[in-house]
Amino acid sequence: MNHVLIKIFALCLQSNCSRKQKNMKTKIQKGAVLTAIVASTAIISNAQTTLTGELRPRFEYLHGFGSPADTLQKSAQFILQRTRLNFGYKADKFKTGIVLQDVRVWGNQSQLNLGDGGGTFGLHESWAEYSFNTKISIKLGRQELNYDDERMLGAVNWAQQARSHDAFVLKYADSTFTAHAGVAYNQNATSTTGTLYSIAKSYKEMQYLWLNKQIKSLNVSVLVLNVGQQSPASVHSTRYTTTAGTHIEYKAKPFFAGCNFYYQTGDDMTLSSKKNPKKVNAMNAAFDVAYTMKEKFTIGLGYEYLSGQSQTDTTTAYKDVNHSFNPLFGTNHKFNGYMDYFYVGNHINNVGLQDVIVRLKYKKEKWNIAFDFHQFMTAADVLDTKELTKTGQYTAMNSLLGAEIDLTFGYNLPGGVGIVAGYSHYLASETLGIIKNVKDWKGDGRTDQISNWAYIMIAFKPNFLKQ
Repeated sequence: MNHVLIKIFALCLQSNCSRKQKNMKTKIQKGAVLTAIVASTAIISNAQTTLTGELRPRFEYLHGFGSPADTLQKSAQFILQRTRLNFGYKADKFKTGIVLQDVRVWGNQSQLNLGDGGGTFGLHESWAEYSFNTKISIKLGRQELNYDDERMLGAVNWAQQARSHDAFVLKYADSTFTAHAGVAYNQNATSTTGTLYSIAKSYKEMQYLWLNKQIKSLNVSVLVLNVGQQSPASVHSTRYTTTAGTHIEYKAKPFFAGCNFYYQTGDDMTLSSKKNPKKVNAMNAAFDVAYTMKEKFTIGLGYEYLSGQSQTDTTTAYKDVNHSFNPLFGTNHKFNGYMDYFYVGNHINNVGLQDVIVRLKYKKEKWNIAFDFHQFMTAADVLDTKELTKTGQYTAMNSLLGAEIDLTFGYNLPGGVGIVAGYSHYLASETLGIIKNVKDWKGDGRTDQISNWAYIMIAFKPNFLKQ
């Protein structure tokens, strides 16, 4: 086997192609060389390494996903696949992890094309962790950050590309107490002058402290997360937003209870009436309870509140403060409905959200089925613009944002292959149509179109070193 890998490696390094072909060939060589190195190392050191993979294609049907469907809007269908190669190494004092990842839509490049074709190939993770003793370690490099229920820091595993951070994390852990202190500092590239940061959908710096204590059936966490963004007013300054709060869980079969509370403060990226950065004053609170009967059927009830910015309070003192809570790096897809109407790349700095949730789930050894119902409402007022035009009065619309039904089915095939399928249906309200800017010919929020989403996903997770 090693002889074959050596031949592959050698062929990848040959350079007897024409100059026009060299750039294309280089892209292919990179992937082949990395694969050959990882596979060869794993086979040589089988006792200390792991080499696993993941192939996860997902077919999706979307009509009104993320926002109510509009008139004549056609549905969309595609297959998006994630492919991963996970390499791990463990020694006495340290361990490393490297995750190569490719995400692409089926058919997004022409046949026999030597180019990348619009897919995303790169390093999802590349980290090393050194243990000073059995309790203290450091982990640095590109890594996923997952804490508690992932409301504030999560890997967003549902998204095929997922999320990782370039960070340094100091860890302490004993039998009942865990503490993590993390630091991240990002730049566009190496430079001899300045620290201007301009990468979209990212941050300039981050510091966090996470503490967790296990007390029998009670699990209590405290998180302080400070995020710095490049100031739009000056290339030499950074604006910070700090989020602090707690996550508490109580598990005593067959009962579960959990709650979150987070408070957000600091500076906004926009300016107040005094030309200073707006201050942030926002909060998030949530609770969940669940009861499982005979370890098969679970019924749950939950409520979440994310503060928002009122559209009817026109006082300068109120408008100079941002009251909208931002869940930052949370795995938002799992919280407020699977159709991603709220906080998945949208609904930031808006009227906030209230979410009443009912959950039902039946689970057997190889399969499970779940039903979730969400009733959504605003947390702050939505301005009735028609009433304002007619009377000049700042009045609020109905706070109801509609409801969502999520059905999910999962089945585990023999051999470690998983299938997940789902259907979601959104029942929109006029207020939702207004804040999403989807209106009918009269200017009212549109509610007469069907908004739904369906998917089926298959996950293969091979272990290449398993005998």
